[in-house]
Amino acid sequence: MDTQNPSAPPRAQSRIAGKNHPHAGGLVHDHTRHTTRFTVIGNHLAQHPELSGLAIGLGVYIQSLPAGARVDIKTLAARFPEGTTRIAAALRELEAHGYLRRERRRTPAGRIVTRTISCNQPGHRRTQDHQAAPTRKKRTPGPRKPLPAVPQPAHPAPALLQTATDLLAGLYRHDPRLLLSAHDTAHLAPGVAAWLERDVSPTAVRHTLTTDLPPEPLCRPAALLAHRLTAQLSAPPPFAPPPAIRNPLQTCDGCDRAFRSSAPGRCRDCRSDPLEAA
Repeated sequence: MDTQNPSAPPRAQSRIAGKNHPHAGGLVHDHTRHTTRFTVIGNHLAQHPELSGLAIGLGVYIQSLPAGARVDIKTLAARFPEGTTRIAAALRELEAHGYLRRERRRTPAGRIVTRTISCNQPGHRRTQDHQAAPTRKKRTPGPRKPLPAVPQPAHPAPALLQTATDLLAGLYRHDPRLLLSAHDTAHLAPGVAAWLERDVSPTAVRHTLTTDLPPEPLCRPAALLAHRLTAQLSAPPPFAPPPAIRNPLQTCDGCDRAFRSSAPGRCRDCRSDPLEAA
């Protein structure tokens, strides 16, 4: 008949007790192995010494999402209770530490969109790209890329350009991302003047420049505005000749007959009379 030794617990039970220390203070893990719906997260993110708790949580959440999911500020603010300001700050943290990258692309329709790339190991993707494409030239910092050309008014009157400048300077009140430098404003002002010259109201121009902007941060807002000023410029109004100016009526000094002339005097008949001419 088999007997059991109560003082000698099974090996598996001994291993669990030795690992978890159930009678000691501190953390004890109660783990179950995942087989579906799980995401592998590196400890460099989960235990990052510089990221805030919100940034770590957003980083984990973003890495768990499928490709194509929206991760803009408004979408994340609708998912979490922290609000747009704190979420935007957390996204900047992730971007500063390499867990997020943003790339701007132009759609076939001409609209500029931002694609967010989630990196589960910052720096690893760039190294792989460099090894896979050794002939790819490394981008070196250079002078500022020039802004796209904008339409020019046919008659650049000073008052028209001043109205255009004032309109551009006030765009930041509608969207803080549209705060333009003096250089950018001077470049864009002729384009706005070209719109105003075509009988487009300042309100309509402002609506065109500030409506349907991408929700992500704008890297080059002046370039986006230059594109819209050029791509959406309306056709010029049909030419209307100025009305003919008719001379006022005058009373002939010779025959008191009315005639049109720019100045008082004699009518054509009196001026052609041989006696008057003598």
